[in-house]
Amino acid sequence: MFERLRVMLMKEFLQIRRDRTALMRMIVPLIIQMLVFGYAATFTVHHVSTVVLDLDQSQASRDLVSHFVASGRFDVVATARNSAEVKRDIDHDVAAIAVVIHAGFERDLGNGKSAPLQILVDGTNSNTALIALGYINQIVAQFSADEAARMQPPHSSLAPPQIGVSLQPVPWFNPGLDDTWFFIPGVIGSLTLMQVVSLTAFAIVREREVGTLEQIMVSPIRPAEFILGKTVPFFLIGLGDIALVSGIGIAWFRVPFIGSPLVMLIGSSLFLLAAVGMGLLLSTFSRTQQQAFALNFFFVNPFFILSGFAFPIAAMPKLLQWFTLINPLRYFLVVIRAVFLKGVGLDVLWPELAAMAALAAVMLTVSVLRFRSSLDA
Repeated sequence: MFERLRVMLMKEFLQIRRDRTALMRMIVPLIIQMLVFGYAATFTVHHVSTVVLDLDQSQASRDLVSHFVASGRFDVVATARNSAEVKRDIDHDVAAIAVVIHAGFERDLGNGKSAPLQILVDGTNSNTALIALGYINQIVAQFSADEAARMQPPHSSLAPPQIGVSLQPVPWFNPGLDDTWFFIPGVIGSLTLMQVVSLTAFAIVREREVGTLEQIMVSPIRPAEFILGKTVPFFLIGLGDIALVSGIGIAWFRVPFIGSPLVMLIGSSLFLLAAVGMGLLLSTFSRTQQQAFALNFFFVNPFFILSGFAFPIAAMPKLLQWFTLINPLRYFLVVIRAVFLKGVGLDVLWPELAAMAALAAVMLTVSVLRFRSSLDA
């Protein structure tokens, strides 16, 4: 058995080594996608186009606008003279945000009254709008604090007004709240899943399509040995992919890795076993590479969306939350982010590791049974 398996593995590695084009397709697109997604996958918003309608024309209103500009989040692209011009700029996509400062703004501040500030937001891109509003709240809060300090007489015996709660956020594991640290581990898992599933599915379907599968099956090699010989190389390629893109994330994007390499290896191995099982299962439903591509697109994309990569699972409908339980990427993202940023070990991550092990066992078992039945058909 071991000799036949060794021959099968040698055949697969020789085939991969001789196909230089395929070898380049395994590495170069992965690196390009890692760099593109690493820069593109972010919730940080910079340079939001902003139109300002200043009906007060006071020092306080100009200070407020300068706070917006100094933040680096907003670019004042136009100064409106009336509400009609504000509406025109937003309708024509000149600006995504409008800051309207009403007359009497400085007077109300000086009298200790509430000085209302109107913010108009283009809600067609709700994600950008919500993030921009969060920035605006921070800027206005900082402006209010600066104005209160400026209006306080320098040698006044009156104590500044006290508030009941002082919020002092202290982010753990990501002190700068850099969302790259959140997205890069997710990109690593997502790219690996897509590549390993597609490679496994296409490799077996290609053997069937060119007619070599029947030749191999009439040889002394048994179906289980053939499956191992086909899947082990892609399992090892998957480990290499994870090591490659993790190295890019650490060296290029400066994402810290403070966990245990052993825990990372265990989690990656269980995840890859599940991914290989998924690819093998898809191959049993495909007769051509076109069918394999369609099935790969149909299954992998929902797994990517329902993994918690960008959208929190807790915010999904209950039915979809139950569906995510059979998604190995969901558990691997928890493992890889925890290992990268928290440095936790097996005592914390064992539920996710057990879930991936169970999914891998089920997928591989069903795939082998399906593969054998497809040979008999």
